[in-house]
Amino acid sequence: MCGIVRGDGRVGGALHMPMGSQWHGELHAKQAVINGTFSGKLVVEEKLEIGLTAVIRADVSAKTVAIAKGAIIEGAVEVRSGEPVVNFIERRNKS
Repeated sequence: MCGIVRGDGRVGGALHMPMGSQWHGELHAKQAVINGTFSGKLVVEEKLEIGLTAVIRADVSAKTVAIAKGAIIEGAVEVRSGEPVVNFIERRNKS
C-alpha cells in the first residue's frame, strides 16, 4: 500500500508498507513488511518484518517478528510462537 490510511482494516494476504506510507488505526494481516509509519494496533497472523525506516507507535502481535536495527517501536511487542525476536541489519534498498 502507498499513501495514508486512516481507519481499521483486514488484509487476507501480505501487506507491504514502503517508506513514506502511513496507517492510523487497527490492522489485521496474514503477513506484513512495514517500512513506513504505523500507529494504532497491529495484529499479524504469521511473520512480521519491521524495516529500518519503520516508525511504529502501536501494540504489535505476530507469530514471528524480525526487527531491523534502527527501526523505532513505541509499544508492546507480543511474539505468539514463543521464539525470540529476530534482530537484523537492513541490507536492502530502503523502500
